[in-house]
Amino acid sequence: MDLTAEKLAKMIDHTRLKADTKPGKIDELCEEALSYEFATVCINSVYVEQAAKLLQDSDVLVCCVVGFPLGASITEVKALEAKEAVRRGAREIDMVVNVGALRDGNDDLVRSDIEAVVVASGDAHVKVILETGLLIDEQKVQGCILSKEAGAHFVKTSTGFGPMGANPHDVRLMRETVGKDMGVKAAGGIRTFKDALRVIDAGADRIGTSAGVAIIEDFRWAQYSDSWMQPDRPCWICPSRAASLDKQPKDVYLWYKQRCLVCPDRDENIFND
Repeated sequence: MDLTAEKLAKMIDHTRLKADTKPGKIDELCEEALSYEFATVCINSVYVEQAAKLLQDSDVLVCCVVGFPLGASITEVKALEAKEAVRRGAREIDMVVNVGALRDGNDDLVRSDIEAVVVASGDAHVKVILETGLLIDEQKVQGCILSKEAGAHFVKTSTGFGPMGANPHDVRLMRETVGKDMGVKAAGGIRTFKDALRVIDAGADRIGTSAGVAIIEDFRWAQYSDSWMQPDRPCWICPSRAASLDKQPKDVYLWYKQRCLVCPDRDENIFND
């Protein structure tokens, strides 16, 4: 893999999205982003203006989440939040898809919801967060297709607040669906260089993480090989390891469970029922 620390840094959205984030932490986030030359800082809309001032005259952009983290806001509210974020200095918008509508097969609502945010965002790039841990593969594929039809620039795996984060399988599926003309952002649970390497190898060209500094520092000393790409045991598909089951819909859990039962690498003791 032709990767340098500089190239890796330009793939990272340096993220701080927790509800208890204080303004001082945004200052720290921006200082780190400038020092390591990350692609963006990814923050909630209330901090966009503060970050934009700190990052002015630099190559680090401000990325703002919209309809975060549930995606269940009224479309007009999402569009207004995106428009205001851009007005205050955001250059990228990460919106959460209407997950309930996507799971229900309401394609028109999902598409129009995304399209409204794309239009409201003007020249800012829009990434659509699918929250893949709440979806089966067919729904992930459909979410990618609808995002592309609506004019979004990226699809993104997760908010980091759902039942599962990013994994190579989902990233690969999303990349195969959207092709080369659309970005794929992996986010959720990416904390180490090894995590980052796996999703990049699967097709991600952007990574959302609060551990950007640690990932770059790991890269600077790490020696890695193809063995790093091998799945852990039990593998990613196992819901007993990868998911917060209290957050995952029962039908999605059962879908993952069935996939696990037919996996040749599965741990025989994962399920006892």
